[in-house]
Amino acid sequence: MDHLPRPENCLLAIFGGSGDLTFRKLVPGLYNLFCRKLLPEGVAVLGLGRTEFSDDEFREHLKKGIREFAQADTSDEGPLSDFLERIFYLAIDTQSPEAYAGVRERLAELNERFQAGGNYLFYMSTPPSLFEPIATALGAQQLHREAGGAWRRLIVEKPFGYDLASARRLNADLQSVFREEQIYRIDHYLGKETVQNLLVLRFANGIYEPLWNRNYIEKIEITSAENIGVGSRGGYYDRAGALRDMFQNHLMHLVSMVAMEPPASFSPDAVRNESVKVFDSLRPLDPENIEASVIRGQYTAATVKGEAVKGYREEKGVPEDSRTETYVAVKFYLDNWRWAGVPFYVRTGKHLPTRVTEMVIHFKQIPHAIFGSGHGRHYQSNRLIIRIQPDEGILMTFNMKLPGGGFQVKTVDMDFHYADLADVYVPEAYERLLLDCMLGDATLYARGDAVEASWRFVAPILDAWQRADVKVYGYPAGTWGPLESRRLFDDPDGDWRYPCKNLASDGAYCEL
Repeated sequence: MDHLPRPENCLLAIFGGSGDLTFRKLVPGLYNLFCRKLLPEGVAVLGLGRTEFSDDEFREHLKKGIREFAQADTSDEGPLSDFLERIFYLAIDTQSPEAYAGVRERLAELNERFQAGGNYLFYMSTPPSLFEPIATALGAQQLHREAGGAWRRLIVEKPFGYDLASARRLNADLQSVFREEQIYRIDHYLGKETVQNLLVLRFANGIYEPLWNRNYIEKIEITSAENIGVGSRGGYYDRAGALRDMFQNHLMHLVSMVAMEPPASFSPDAVRNESVKVFDSLRPLDPENIEASVIRGQYTAATVKGEAVKGYREEKGVPEDSRTETYVAVKFYLDNWRWAGVPFYVRTGKHLPTRVTEMVIHFKQIPHAIFGSGHGRHYQSNRLIIRIQPDEGILMTFNMKLPGGGFQVKTVDMDFHYADLADVYVPEAYERLLLDCMLGDATLYARGDAVEASWRFVAPILDAWQRADVKVYGYPAGTWGPLESRRLFDDPDGDWRYPCKNLASDGAYCEL
């Protein structure tokens, strides 16, 4: 990122400043940028929240988070002290419109002190129920207005809506105060280096784009697995579930990046226009036959690595009769020229065997196998595997001759790991996205119409799940989800890829 320009002087106001996201991600990410001299000279951070902190108390609180979570060196007190002197705090009741006069006054004071030029970035690190009240209160104080060359921007965390109706309502509420160009809907998956590299892999290499279509690709598979349960978040999670928490946002954005047409340029509008086209091409699911395309599951009690693990319904805050899914697998199609007839298989779940997010491009089998012996000759099809987390990298599988006599075929791997680039700095997702917003680059942020289009595809699933006859399949914690998810594959022998925990295990990708 060192080649990027430094943003103009600005102030960053974080609603939810005393929260976990600010402590673990936002401020450590800003400190990384500060140490790499990618923040402007005149920059300051104002934390806003209910917790009572003085400026110094807030700095001491965040100092612990920087030391634990920042990539930059924190052993030198000089840069750390310089950075912390730019951090301030104001305790307010975010639901009280009268409190925002104090926000305006504090920002005006900091604006003059740091010569920020009236450039304000508001970050909503709060529960979704506060998005509209905060935006409305900012508007009442005229803090959304851009004048004299100054800019005002609003970053909104997920979840962006609970369903299609609430997403539309939230879009309308925010757009009644801020213009769409001022609203940055953040998805930290899009800030991951490997996700961004997918665009470069596709559109900067002549060998891939001619093959990236229905003529050569059999199917596309996306997996996002977690090896932990809901923990103390049971009360929140039970109102959301895997479909809302992961599929509708993170995973659908990955689908758009793997499936989009080449944009005319790498401008924010051009890239995001192509993303919306992908969502508009989604074939609607049959509301009466959802179970043919969607499998939902819920983890049950099991013993994992010798330790007893609770079932989901035994977690704190979860009703004992909950039907909320902790696993979802979906098969769907895109009705457009490039992808007609190519199935997309997407799954996500909690308490699976390992933590991994990856995309697998399965190329078609060769039409005639000539090597080997017997009538059942079969070679593994070529696959391109893009590992997003952990141990980010890219792997290509292809078939080679085994050394020695004859023509026995063996599948081998050619892989690349970001960790191998020892001299290259890989920024954290929030670090990259915060800098992009300060620069006014919305390429990696979701647009309002894309959010609504994604919810529109998910809506029939949510509606069908209201029926009592739609099953929730149990799966033991520590396994790869319900066995029923295999029936989504068109091939009766088809199955998911089962990745190892580490991209570099045994020197290459492997499968359990």
